[in-house]
Amino acid sequence: MRPTGKLHLGHLHGVLKNWVTLQHQYDCFFFVADWHALTTHYDDPSMLEASVFDMVIDWLAVGVDPQHCSMFIQSKVPEHAELHLLLSMITPLGWLERVPSYKDQQEKLKDKDLETYGFLGYPLLQSADILIYKAGSVPVGADQVAHVELTREVARRFNHMFGREPDFAERAQAVIKKMSKQAGRDYKGFCTAYQEQGQQEALLAGRELLAAQQNLSLSDKERLQGFLEGGGKTILVEPQALLTPAAKMPGLDGQKMSKSYNNTIALREPIDQVNKKISTMPTDPARVRRTDPGTPEKCPVWQLHEVYSDAATKEWVQQGCRSAGIGCLECKRPVIDAVIAELEPIQVRASEYEKNPDAVKAVLDKGRAAARETAGQTMQDVRQAMGLNYR
Repeated sequence: MRPTGKLHLGHLHGVLKNWVTLQHQYDCFFFVADWHALTTHYDDPSMLEASVFDMVIDWLAVGVDPQHCSMFIQSKVPEHAELHLLLSMITPLGWLERVPSYKDQQEKLKDKDLETYGFLGYPLLQSADILIYKAGSVPVGADQVAHVELTREVARRFNHMFGREPDFAERAQAVIKKMSKQAGRDYKGFCTAYQEQGQQEALLAGRELLAAQQNLSLSDKERLQGFLEGGGKTILVEPQALLTPAAKMPGLDGQKMSKSYNNTIALREPIDQVNKKISTMPTDPARVRRTDPGTPEKCPVWQLHEVYSDAATKEWVQQGCRSAGIGCLECKRPVIDAVIAELEPIQVRASEYEKNPDAVKAVLDKGRAAARETAGQTMQDVRQAMGLNYR
């Protein structure tokens, strides 16, 4: 997540609640993308430092738990930059120019000078962010799937160019000897059935067998998987997109909640301001007077009811609005109460972290150490494959 300002309810419902769930299902790395922020805000980096720590406080306050994931700052893990540089040596320029968001963002940010390599190359930096952790899954919205596909293409090209070690077959045979005799025989049988007879079920069975081997390292398993498939060692893993449910958080004007539209409620918005913002939201323009009936679907407040209200409250709104049985301020009250009930515990936890910045730094230090350990292992493989592992 890029540190470009205060987090709001759109971030909570669109991203952070999903992260809280994923951290209990996967080995997760969540990072502050400060280098990515510079691709569009390079001319005003002054907001970065404060935004970085504010954002991490918000993550912690909503329940992203350092006991179940790794949180760190991108620029504190220099392996991201090194892998990005090395991948830039093999990535065709046309691959970057065709990323859909490249021209879309240029169009949306006309007021900024984005004729820079940093902006053109940010999708490749994203690829490095993913590939450095050999990530199997990347949580993205539908509009980001193209970035994951680019990452898959880059990994595929890298493995094709550098994955074949000079003594690959000999190394693979040495790994097979680490397996039990029965597992070794089964693996060789799967290799023969797939490579000579093209049996897809043998490929699947071979992969399952390798996954079950407790005494083999990840590198050993990758080498044997490459040997099974008839290729080389898989150095960079091709990730899959893990689609995030579309965010349903509307802004105060009915559009998508976004800082660009100035229609947000920040996670640490003062409660009296939350009350005021929702109380003054525009409603169905047909309801000029209290006695005028309205249509909920034409009212931005109804969209908030769809996020926060239960079935009984929604039915009350539908009937009351259409019959003019309730007024607009009356209709807004359950939404105000629900939003405040969601934000108050978040703000209490955030306040505790605000008073203890050393605790936040400790979380980031721990996450950085975990990230660098994993990233370092990947870079060791990459450097060796590219002939850069000098002694």
